Amino acid sequence: MNYLHDERPTWNEYFLMMAKLASTRSTCLAFPVGAVIVKDRQILATGYNGSPSGSLHCTAQGFCYPGLPTCDSSVSLPSRAVHAESNAIAQAAKHGISTQSASIYITLEPCLSCLKLIISSGIKDVYYETPFNIGDKATVRDMFIQEGLVNLEQICLSEDTAKRSALFLLNSTKLSEF
Repeated sequence: MNYLHDERPTWNEYFLMMAKLASTRSTCLAFPVGAVIVKDRQILATGYNGSPSGSLHCTAQGFCYPGLPTCDSSVSLPSRAVHAESNAIAQAAKHGISTQSASIYITLEPCLSCLKLIISSGIKDVYYETPFNIGDKATVRDMFIQEGLVNLEQICLSEDTAKRSALFLLNSTKLSEF
């Protein structure tokens, strides 16, 4: 496989792909989400959404609550999942890693609760792939941005980068002959 230098993913694409890879560990039936906390182009922590440690995984039992295939099937029951961003921040805290002035890459724009946690943890830049907040939630999000507490930017993975990267996932490393 010939992989040219100028075909390398951008840093944003690289970290978004890492977040997408983390999302493959999700145990949430409704929205598999992954997150990667980065500082100085180094990964500090990763997270994905799913039920709390020690609790039965929704994917293992085949439902979130008895009679409900996914948490979003109910208007009254809350999600059982700990969000990817929260898990990444908790992982950093558990290992004594500061997230001050770090960035986070997430496959889904953070909900307001996670955005407040992100701000409180000192993370300044949020890069996400898929929008989530609308209406009043977007208004509150935008207030945090206007106050200078956080920067949010939607980023997309190019199809060419995704295809080239898939080749690496699907093929084993080949050693060249010297």
